[in-house]
Amino acid sequence: MIFQKTLFLNQARRPTNRGQGVFIGALVLTMSLMTSSAFASRLPDFTDLVEKYGAAVVNISTTQKIKHPKASMPHRQMPRQPPEGPFGDLFRHFFGDPRGQGGGHGGGEMEEFDSKSLGSGFIVSEDGYVITNNHVIKDATEIVVRLTDRRELVAELVGSDPRSDIALLKVDAEDLPVVALGSSEKLKVGEWVLAIGSPFGFDHSVTAGIVSAKGRPLPRENYVPFIQTDVAINPGNSGGPLFDLEGKVVGINSQIYSRTGGFMGLSFAIPIDMAMQVVEQLKSNGHVARGWLGVLIQDVTRELAESFGMDTPRGALVAKVLPGSPAEKAGIEVGDVVTKFDGKEIDHSTNLPPLVGISPVGKKMEVEILRKGKVKALLVKLGELPEDDMMAAGGGTQSATEDRLKLDVVDLNDAQRDKLEIKHGGVLVKRVQAGPARRAGVRRGDVILQVDNVEVKSVKHFAEISSELSAGKSVPLLVQRRGGPVFLALKVKE
Repeated sequence: MIFQKTLFLNQARRPTNRGQGVFIGALVLTMSLMTSSAFASRLPDFTDLVEKYGAAVVNISTTQKIKHPKASMPHRQMPRQPPEGPFGDLFRHFFGDPRGQGGGHGGGEMEEFDSKSLGSGFIVSEDGYVITNNHVIKDATEIVVRLTDRRELVAELVGSDPRSDIALLKVDAEDLPVVALGSSEKLKVGEWVLAIGSPFGFDHSVTAGIVSAKGRPLPRENYVPFIQTDVAINPGNSGGPLFDLEGKVVGINSQIYSRTGGFMGLSFAIPIDMAMQVVEQLKSNGHVARGWLGVLIQDVTRELAESFGMDTPRGALVAKVLPGSPAEKAGIEVGDVVTKFDGKEIDHSTNLPPLVGISPVGKKMEVEILRKGKVKALLVKLGELPEDDMMAAGGGTQSATEDRLKLDVVDLNDAQRDKLEIKHGGVLVKRVQAGPARRAGVRRGDVILQVDNVEVKSVKHFAEISSELSAGKSVPLLVQRRGGPVFLALKVKE
């Protein structure tokens, strides 16, 4: 019965004649085209943007002097063949001996040759200032800027800043096309953006995508809160502009994350607001001076937040205060959690360095900290960030075993303290067995400086502190290791 009813309904829906069928088909096609047209109308049109500002994007080629042993012959490889074959001597003469014994080109002598590289940039003033990446022009003996009208201009390096990967160039020309600068601060995640550059040397290639994230930290890049996008960026795009839909530059394409060397959907751009602060200093001083607190910091984990009595993990945990630094003079201590800097919230430790770095040297800034459960506000007069940072770790004398934490520790001697820049106290971890310390992440070679906010004076003192730890409660453990001081969350099981 159900089958018959369904069949009847299907038959009822069929057109009664051919004309009606054609009409319905045309109606469906029209509706489909209207839907596609409506969808397409919502997609951005970049044609006007490219026509208006594309000429302000330039190709940058550089020449570097590279030295190699003559026997290496980096542009020619010796073909595979039996070492004692009939053509062995002939091949070794032209390609050099693969075992490093030279050949007809002078053995171990060095030869110098020119290496070429390509990148992108953009013009920010009619009188010839050009911005690109520092890594594009690094160690260059000659920098050539090529415009869309095929003019090639030799550029002078005004200044560069490796920490932000920004370089400022100057070409001798007038009435050049320029880009319009926007605000990376106003940029929103999900917003459409467009890149113009020279990937693999293909000049003025245009690619588009969306903003994936803002304020993204990258390893070994402490002073740049990157804009992450899914715009297709490849080698040669470096230094090129990232535009918003209004045609304004909001970033400088700088890096990609890739396992293959090509685009994988993760591209990173330097925010234009920060880049222009760097550019102004390069233009006026030739170098960049950054604010400096003088602390080593780390993230607050859930376990550490519990040990510090915090409701949620947030802020930058101070693992070390450098001697004579602005932080030490202002009264910042190891174990403090920086929650605000200059009124701005610090959610993660990576938020702090860029804020400090862009602050003027010598200016007094308010720093809000959490210390032993209480909020304090301190005024810090910022110093200038030094060129180099230094840290280390070492080995010891009087030893003992801490059975409760399953650790073998030894006292440090004076030479080790000098090497580690530890004034007093601390014990060196010689062995870590299965137990609370290993679960906390303690490693052989760590120097334990504090347990539950108490400075460790000696092996004997460490044993006393450990014996008094409450079972089932997380406490902060400060250790010094090769990469610097680190807080760990230690919990002794009940």
